Amino acid sequence: MGNALRFLYATCCKPSASESESESLGPQGVSATNAGVSALAHDLFHFEITSQVPEKLNQHVVSSRKAQANWFNKLLEAWKASKPPPKTPEEAARLVIQTLKRHKKEDVEGLLSFYGLPLPHTLVQPTSGFPTTLPQGVKFELQTLPVDVRAVADGDTITVYVSSTDPRESASVPGEVQVLAVQRAEARSVRNYAEADAIHKKIIDAGYRVLNFQNEEVLAKKYRIRLSGIDAPENSMPYGKEAKEELAMLVQGKCLRILVYGEDRYGRSVGDIYCNGIFVQEIMLKKGCAWHYTAYDQRLELATVGERGQSKALWSVGFTKPREAMGVQKGQKRREMT
Repeated sequence: MGNALRFLYATCCKPSASESESESLGPQGVSATNAGVSALAHDLFHFEITSQVPEKLNQHVVSSRKAQANWFNKLLEAWKASKPPPKTPEEAARLVIQTLKRHKKEDVEGLLSFYGLPLPHTLVQPTSGFPTTLPQGVKFELQTLPVDVRAVADGDTITVYVSSTDPRESASVPGEVQVLAVQRAEARSVRNYAEADAIHKKIIDAGYRVLNFQNEEVLAKKYRIRLSGIDAPENSMPYGKEAKEELAMLVQGKCLRILVYGEDRYGRSVGDIYCNGIFVQEIMLKKGCAWHYTAYDQRLELATVGERGQSKALWSVGFTKPREAMGVQKGQKRREMT
């Protein structure tokens, strides 16, 4: 079977939920926010071996078992062909909807509900692709290695790494870091892992890291990125966790294109993030996971998207914006959110 299915089935966690969470679970016992993708990958894996579709699926769709087997054949091929394969509920839902677009609406929605995946009308449709010309003020572009989910600090800050072989980076790698990278490789070649780890710590302290990418070790430079134009709740604030999780779902495992405008006072690069052609800030605003940061960003397109997104914001009821986002003097402490 395809590597994509084997990887997802092997690595995704088994579904579990407390009684209080049961209302959000599909008939497979999976939550739309964590295990729906794993459950679908499991059943596609099982179908490839046995040609059998899930027994209980028949209770949620209107077409015959023969038709269901036809769907699973199509989904299996689409899943294998997708690069990378779906990792989030939204990505899996889009694959199902696109693959079965000529089939009955009742069947498509029944299949999505069976796995706890988002229904078509709940998916946010992006309108902004990667710009054909660089926006005014952009200083440079970064093209990153795949993002680790642990690198998402909160709903508007992530850490990314750019390969030192990138044309922009290659000429600026400090000589000391290059020497350390060679020494680390030599230490590992003779299985002196303690020394290799000590050398790697020095590399990390210098703002670099050696990462495994496509079965090769890559020396990469670290960048902390502050998403331009939006402001999300801090992790300790109400709905801060939800905003962080939404951003993580958008960028996890993806190579990003980042248009950098400059640095903020904390040394973070401020930029626009694009993931598979999708403008990440736009999605965060549309889903109500962030505010348009009007104190620092006057783009009309973000203001318009931000206003529309507030109708579905996680904190739309009794939840006030930060003072800075409302134009109050910089440096003042944010208002406590209620």
